Amino acid sequence: MSVPKKRTSMSKKRIRRNFWKKKGYRAAVKALSLAKSISTGYAKSFFYPKSKTEFEK
Repeated sequence: MSVPKKRTSMSKKRIRRNFWKKKGYRAAVKALSLAKSISTGYAKSFFYPKSKTEFEK
């Protein structure tokens, strides 16, 4: 099994961590945007029941 020979620098570690954090941030922004579009009724590509009776059918 291969093992890294040298220690990863702090700057590389920070860069990787920031990419990981940005991924979560982008997902949160996308979810919020979708929630806003659903609540206003402008959602085009997301299907959901508009009333409780539709859900029970």
